[in-house]
Amino acid sequence: MIKRKLPILKILILVIILTLPGFLYYLLQEKGKNRYKSLPIFGPKEISGTYHIQRGKKILDTIYHQIPNISFITSKGNAFNLNNIKRQLIIVNFFYADDSVTTPKLNKQIKALYEEYKDNKIIHFLSISINPKKDTPLVLKQYAQKIGAMPGKWDVVTTDSATVFDLAKNQFYVNAAEIQGAKPQLIVSNKLILLDAEHRIRGYYDGTSTSEISRLSDESKVLITEELRKIKTNF
Repeated sequence: MIKRKLPILKILILVIILTLPGFLYYLLQEKGKNRYKSLPIFGPKEISGTYHIQRGKKILDTIYHQIPNISFITSKGNAFNLNNIKRQLIIVNFFYADDSVTTPKLNKQIKALYEEYKDNKIIHFLSISINPKKDTPLVLKQYAQKIGAMPGKWDVVTTDSATVFDLAKNQFYVNAAEIQGAKPQLIVSNKLILLDAEHRIRGYYDGTSTSEISRLSDESKVLITEELRKIKTNF
């Protein structure tokens, strides 16, 4: 019987299939230490008077900017605090319900992310209205139903005008304003903001850009890995 030899191309493909998982694993971690590049932490920071030891060296501890525990009103009319979202990453955007320019584009992109992560318990979505005068709980409820936002996974909330504008500009560092005049006009940012489980800002993304949404998805996975490592370390 004549033995048939596999073509060289098939052998190469087989080798690649067998070695690729191991190669990727090597890239991600070496002796239990992740190799990915950590995401930056945005906002002001200060050096505390404490330190920790890392690889035998003293590293001064840094206090990073965190979003404060703001109290909101949900689409159900219930009180909702930011600290209700625990051990989860949060993807945040600002909006107002009757906006016909920026908000519809944001919702289209958020919906794609929502579908991607709807079964992932680590990701939470939060849409904050900057128009509490019009966006009552009833309006928010109808709006949430329209965009397919499920409370507990994608919460649609608001708070009083002074608080929400201060929150956007001085805590999240994005544009949100009401221009006074005969017909007041609202300005809202097109940014999506990624928060880690400690409510620190880890990324800004143009919510109207498909490529930026892809980057947000990729960087969310990096942050998920980071959070899972923290959980593992604490046990």
